[in-house]
Amino acid sequence: VALIDGVTMGGGVGISMPARFRVATENTTYAMPETGIGLFPDVGGGWYLPRKPENIGMWLALTGARLKAADCLIAGIATHYLPTEILAAARAQIAGAAQTHDAAKALESGLNALHESAGRPRELLPENVGLIDRVFALDSVEAIFAALDSTPFERVKVVEAEPGEWAQAQLATLRTKSPQTLKVTFRQLREGAHMASFADEMRQEYRIACRVSSRHDFQEGVRAVVIDKDNAPKWNPPTLEAVTDEMIEHIFAPLPEGEEWTPLPIE
Repeated sequence: VALIDGVTMGGGVGISMPARFRVATENTTYAMPETGIGLFPDVGGGWYLPRKPENIGMWLALTGARLKAADCLIAGIATHYLPTEILAAARAQIAGAAQTHDAAKALESGLNALHESAGRPRELLPENVGLIDRVFALDSVEAIFAALDSTPFERVKVVEAEPGEWAQAQLATLRTKSPQTLKVTFRQLREGAHMASFADEMRQEYRIACRVSSRHDFQEGVRAVVIDKDNAPKWNPPTLEAVTDEMIEHIFAPLPEGEEWTPLPIE
C-alpha cells in the first residue's frame, strides 16, 4: 500500500507504482517531470507509464504534466481516494488487514469501504483523454507535435478555457522540453511496453542513464531548473530535427562487457 499524500514525483513515483493499492488524497500532486531537466522517466517509468490506459502514460512522460487526485484515478495511477482527515483510521485498518489470513482481500475490502469521490478532473476530461489517445499513439515525436498544432479547436475542451486551448497548452509545454530527451523518452516507453520483465526495463534504463547523465542537456537542465532556477535551459541539439537517429541509437546501445546492470540475487 502506498499513501501518495503530497508531492509524488520522480523517486516517489518509483517507490509507489509497484504497490497494489495506491491511495491519493486532496494533497496529491503526481508527475514525472524529467524531460524538463534533460533526463527521462527513470525509476521504472518505462515499465509503468506505457501500461496506463489510452496513451496517458506517453502524454505524462513527454509533457511532465502534474495531476491531482481525480486525474490520478482516471490515469490508473491511484486506486483509491481518501481525504486526509481519515488517513489515521485508514492506516490502522491497513495495519489490521495486514495481519489477516488473506491480507490482500482484506486490504481491498477496507480501502473500498473508505474510498470517496475525488471530484472533477482538472486535466483528464473525456474530450482531452480522447485527444491524448489519438495523438500520443502516433509513431514519432514530430508527428505528435504536428497533430497538436493542427488539432481543430472544436475537438478538445478544458475547464474554464476556450475550446482547443488545452491542445495548444500541451504543444507549448512540449516546446520547452529537451528535444533529445523527448525522443529518448518516446523510444523508452514504446520499447518498455513490450519488455518481458521489469528487470529488462531497468537494464535499459541503466544504459540510458549512463549516457544521458553525461550529455549536455541533463547538465544544462539541472542548472536551469535546480541550481540557477532561471528556467531558461539552452538545449543542444536545439530542435527535434537536429536529434539524429545515430544519437538515439548510441544512448540505447548495450554497455561494454562488465558494465551492464544486473539485479541482485534474491535470497
